[in-house]
Amino acid sequence: MALGQKRNTPVVPQALRALDQMKYEVAQELGIQTPADGYWGTMLTRDTGAIGGNMTRKLVAMAEQMIAGRG
Repeated sequence: MALGQKRNTPVVPQALRALDQMKYEVAQELGIQTPADGYWGTMLTRDTGAIGGNMTRKLVAMAEQMIAGRG
């Protein structure tokens, strides 16, 4: 597998667009400049980690709200 290729297979492929949009929204909230060419590989690890971490927090919060609503 060449460098830069994704290895993760999405569980719900239809969610890819929403997750990509969320990535840009979180970056904007954090004041992190997103790559104009769409290639995230040249960004600082600290920045991409902050984006991913905040995305995870938001997704966990959404799941908790869904679970709480069912109980």
